[in-house]
Amino acid sequence: QVQLVESGGGLVQAGGSLRLSCSASGLTFSTYAVGWFRQAPGKEREFLAAIRWGGIRTADSVKGRFTISRDNAKNTVYLQMDSLKPEDTAAYYCAAGNVGDIRGPNYNYWGQGTQVTVSS
Repeated sequence: QVQLVESGGGLVQAGGSLRLSCSASGLTFSTYAVGWFRQAPGKEREFLAAIRWGGIRTADSVKGRFTISRDNAKNTVYLQMDSLKPEDTAAYYCAAGNVGDIRGPNYNYWGQGTQVTVSS
């Protein structure tokens, strides 16, 4: 059974940083696409970044502030978030799977989410 678990969320002041982690059981990240998404109340889920094999895609809205990386030895994918803004407040989700468009929502597996709150 595949399980994805996000961690690292919390409350941070504007301008601060957080690093989210996504760990997996029952699945090897290096053989799948892994993406990070977020969803704020009343808004649609938003693609942030994804990594597949050696390639990385980052949404323009967070490029230069958010960085995705993968540690194959730990089977963990990270999302480093810097220069956080209040508008980054949302639930953050990782997802994994064999997908055509790594920016899209059609991942096979999703984590339960971790809340990030950025105070002004």
